[in-house]
Amino acid sequence: MQVIEVTEFGGSDTMQVTDRDVPEPGEGEVRIEVRAAGINFADIMQRRGHYQGGPEPTYVPGMEVAGVVDAVGEGVGRSEGDEVVGMVDGGGYAEYVTADASGLFDVPEGMNFEAAAGFPVQFLTAHNCLHEWGGLEEGERVLIHAAAGGVGTAAVQIAREAGAETFGTASTQEKRDLATSLGLDHAIDYTETEFAEEVNDLTDGEGVDLVLDGIGGETTQQSLDCLSHFGRMVSFGAASGEPGHPDTASLLFSNQRVIGYHLGQGMYRAPEKVMSAMPPLMELLGSGALEVQVGETFALEDAAEAHEYIENRESSGKVLLVP
Repeated sequence: MQVIEVTEFGGSDTMQVTDRDVPEPGEGEVRIEVRAAGINFADIMQRRGHYQGGPEPTYVPGMEVAGVVDAVGEGVGRSEGDEVVGMVDGGGYAEYVTADASGLFDVPEGMNFEAAAGFPVQFLTAHNCLHEWGGLEEGERVLIHAAAGGVGTAAVQIAREAGAETFGTASTQEKRDLATSLGLDHAIDYTETEFAEEVNDLTDGEGVDLVLDGIGGETTQQSLDCLSHFGRMVSFGAASGEPGHPDTASLLFSNQRVIGYHLGQGMYRAPEKVMSAMPPLMELLGSGALEVQVGETFALEDAAEAHEYIENRESSGKVLLVP
């Protein structure tokens, strides 16, 4: 089968197309014929060698897939032909991958494989950051960075359904229009204005109650500068390539909280807390209130180009590989 291997830490040129044997499912596992694989910024951080606890080269990246079960191991209540979606422990950039059957879900009725592959990581992350970790309540104000990205488009919709007033940053008019079409109340061009000043102006100096920060670097402290007294910020990534360094003096003076979120560690240490998001998410998806925003799709062999597309900030919505 064809796979993408990361041969060493570095740029996108470290990703190579190669052949491997088709894997056999073990006890409690199924083998999935991959129809679509999601690309996450965590994949890029792993490839760069900047992801704490990430895999060592040589490895096959990819943590979420949608496809068809074509083989089952012992003790599995799945059948060949089942259409499934879920997170995998690496190996998703491939024509076939094995997965723990207990972590898979049926592809929702009426949803294609591309949309399904864009659901698990983004929507669980968004819902967890807003609700299970962030404690968002109706009527609160929330700032969502990269509002036109995979997590961002999910978070805008979920926050809208929760009755929040939403603020979001995005770099182009096209991206801001997309976020606005999903219910974003205030779209901010962070390339032309200081977003913290804009948020404070829009809120008469009160700031927002909750910030979702997947950027890190200078964005972290700037986000705290427009966070209300007793506000919360959930830090779930460092897309800037640098961790954020909040000023603890401002935190204590304003009684603010910074909360860390990591989907993989959350699944390992508190799976019931992470997965408590699934019932409301499935209900909202089933009703049509939420929609996965599929951006560009790339052939599996073009994985390096897909990474560059994301790194160059050209992407909106979910970027996918289609074997």
